[in-house]
Amino acid sequence: MSESSVAEYEYRSEVKPTWCPGCGDFGVLNALYNALGRKGYNPKDIVCVSGIGCSSRLPYFVTSYGFHSVHGRAMPIATGVKMANPELTVLVFGGDGDAYAIGGGHFIHAARRNTDLTYVIMDNTIYGLTKGQTSPTSQTGFVTKTTPRGSVEPPFNPIVLALASGASFVARGFSGKPKEMADLIVKGIEHPGFSIIDVYSPCPTFNTVNTFKTYKEEVADLPSDHDVSDRVAALRLASLDQPRYLGIFYHQRVGSFQERVKSLQTGDRKDSKKVLDSLFQRFS
Repeated sequence: MSESSVAEYEYRSEVKPTWCPGCGDFGVLNALYNALGRKGYNPKDIVCVSGIGCSSRLPYFVTSYGFHSVHGRAMPIATGVKMANPELTVLVFGGDGDAYAIGGGHFIHAARRNTDLTYVIMDNTIYGLTKGQTSPTSQTGFVTKTTPRGSVEPPFNPIVLALASGASFVARGFSGKPKEMADLIVKGIEHPGFSIIDVYSPCPTFNTVNTFKTYKEEVADLPSDHDVSDRVAALRLASLDQPRYLGIFYHQRVGSFQERVKSLQTGDRKDSKKVLDSLFQRFS
């Protein structure tokens, strides 16, 4: 897809974000505007797909094409969009519940296939849209309305899961650092394969434990000498509880799902259209 000079404000739709004041998702949205402005993409060449949840409202706030889909099913829908028109830049947005709970199976296999999508997951460690229940990333002992004595379940590590599933670009950001967040989105878009960017995005309404203040005290940039092509080193760093590392854990260029499918194709799209037209005529 060709790039041209597009002002950042041209990606802002007329729809006003409906998130709570202080929501971390504002930082992700602003980082997205910045990243798209830097790339200079024409909004009509971008598709933003989301599932269900507070974070999944994001496509409404962008002037690109958008698809607010079914809970947990953003990934297969985005895959279909990319397969139908590989020239589009397809970004997927969701929360920790949408991506890692009901959508967990799709997430794993998108990573395994190395589908050419950029998946930005706004992880607030709680279900915000349904007013505060534990999510797959909530820590043990986390008190919510449905776990008044504290959650007995351990959280899983999304970075480790992505690495173990074969994702070729794995990163973590923090909505309190929008500039660095924008850098990750740009690099994720540029990567020809599956890019996952897990984002610490605090919920000030239903999560008073994992706050902006807490994250600012606990996060740290990945070591400058970290080799992003070393999956084992990435797994080791991602497995640490403290500090909470930010940056690119793993980045390796391998053939994407779309590239492998294309290598099997014969003819071109015009030939496919002729075949489809003949079938429609035959059965009409």
